[in-house]
Formats: sequence, structure tokens, C-alpha cells
Amino acid sequence: MVPRSWLVLACVALAAGPAVGEVYRYKDKSGQWVYADRQPDAVPAESLQLKSGGATPKIAVEPRKTPEGISIVAVNECRCSVEFGLRVGKMSNAQMVRATVGPRSEQLLLALPPPAGKAQIPFDFGYVIGVPGAEHAPKGPYRAPFANARSFTVSQAPPDQFTHIDPASRYAIDFAMPEGSAIHAAREGVVINVAHSFYRGGLAPSNQDEANFVQIMHDDGTNAIYAHLQMDSIRVQPGQRVARGEYIANSGNTGFTSGPHLHFVVLRNAGMRSVSVPVNFSGPGREVVVPRTGDLLTAY
Repeated sequence: MVPRSWLVLACVALAAGPAVGEVYRYKDKSGQWVYADRQPDAVPAESLQLKSGGATPKIAVEPRKTPEGISIVAVNECRCSVEFGLRVGKMSNAQMVRATVGPRSEQLLLALPPPAGKAQIPFDFGYVIGVPGAEHAPKGPYRAPFANARSFTVSQAPPDQFTHIDPASRYAIDFAMPEGSAIHAAREGVVINVAHSFYRGGLAPSNQDEANFVQIMHDDGTNAIYAHLQMDSIRVQPGQRVARGEYIANSGNTGFTSGPHLHFVVLRNAGMRSVSVPVNFSGPGREVVVPRTGDLLTAY
């Protein structure tokens, strides 16, 4: 569930359009790309003009004035179902509403009479991607999310929980890999969201929400996230159906990260809770491989 702060009708505003930013990139002594928001003095660098945030689907709850009063409407621009939770009023006497809204649609959550005078109507909301109660039912093991015959070390996998400690990451798997390594879809599905224009990485709190990623919805209602991707390397877009093994992006070191790696996790909506699920991979000769920290995993 994604919490939202208390909002009032007086301060509702439309979201701004996508911003355009300039970023510079150059190669360091080891040949790796380095990104910066200022042109370096010591080395030649190329300038990149990027749009940020333009592909993110709008998922929100909006109050709208009507002749009868106020309608509180769930807006879902995602190419997937979304479960909304709404709370209206003060904690001691709040109205609670839950509803699942279909792909790229809107739904009335609550109709209210007009507030008296200048009174405000406080509300907050949360949402979870996917149909509630979706069951993880892949046809078989997942494909390792990189190029065929490539091998990378699993730097974190269950039952170890160095940083994967909450329900949404408990079964996530990290692969240590150099920036620019090709990332391939571990399972077929429809792309529902991407972020491509972040370039910073590290353990500073400001990097928490700056990981580039691809999010793919599977046919069983679960969805996979491929995170910490290299800036401007994503090759797919929302609405595109991708095949198992399709080249979708490059690995990187963006967001809250201590070094270059791929964070891979499969999530399901457990009823206003996004929880991760265990994932196994294909090995040689139809072997099922259970990833463990320190293993060298090869893509087949």
C-alpha cells in the first residue's frame, strides 16, 4: 500500500508535465560510463537531453465538484488493475472504501454532499498494483534475467535478509553484475511502468526513489520488477508485450544501492499488501535451480 498524506480540496492541483533535464556522461579509466549533472573539466563528455517521468501512469484519487456535491474518484491510467483503499474524515469517525479499478479506467469511490461553508474534507488513500488475491502460477521455472550462457553471482537471496527485510522484498534476488550488462525478461508479460532517467546511485537517503526500473505484469496477475537499471538503457515501453528472454534494458547502479547490481523481484497483491513470492530458475537439462546467496547462476 502506498500511503498518501492528508489532502484537502483547497490544495488539489494537476501534476506538472514531464521535465527536460541535461545530463553529461563520460567513461572512467576502467571504461565504465559515469553520469553527472555538470560537465566535467578534466575529460570530454557528451550531453544527453532526457525527459523524466513521462511514461509513469497516473494512479490517484481525485475529489471533483458536481452539482450534487463532491465525488471522490479513483483514476487508474495503468495497463493493469489496481486496488485502492480510501479513508475519508477523521480517524475516530472515518469512512473506509476499498475498490479494484480496471486497466486505464476511472471509478467513483464515494459521493459526498457539499461541505458546509469553507469546511474541508480530509482524506488519504493507498493503492496496490494488481488484482487482490492473485496467485503466483508460472508455467515453469523463470529464465535467469540476463543473456543466454552468461553467468552472474547471486549477491543476496532468501533465506538471507541483509537488506530484503520487508514483505515486498523478502523473496527478492540481487545479482552482482557490471553496469551495462544486458537484462532479459525472465518471463513473458506486459510492460506497465518504466523509469529511465535517473543517473545517481549510492546510500544517501536522497537516492531512495531514484532507481531506474522496468515493471512487467504477468498473465497470472503477478508482476516483476527489474531495478537499478542504467540510465536511458530501457528498450521497452508501457503497453508493450515482451517475450520470455527478450532484451529489455541494461544493468546499472541507480537508486539506493551500494554497488552495481540487478534487483529482481516478483510481487502479488495479497489484499492491499504488495508481497514478494519465491522464484526458481531454469538450469541445464530442465533442472530447477533455487537461487542462494553466493551461487553462480547461468542463463539457459
